Amino acid sequence: MGSKRTIITLEESNKSWLEAYSASEGISMAEAIRRGIKCLKANENRKLYNDLVNKTRGKWKKGDGLDYQRQVRSEW
Repeated sequence: MGSKRTIITLEESNKSWLEAYSASEGISMAEAIRRGIKCLKANENRKLYNDLVNKTRGKWKKGDGLDYQRQVRSEW
């Protein structure tokens, strides 16, 4: 996995907050930003999952899905 260096511009209040947060956690500001990006990606993945669940809700029309699973698995 390669890394790329980048420069960002922050409002002074955000930079001060990031410095304080990083110091309190004992991590670099870069690590705090990496963790923030990881959280954003996880939230986006969660949103995509929830959207998919909502789009397919109600598609199963054969009764209780858990009962169906148990019946099929009992045949194994």
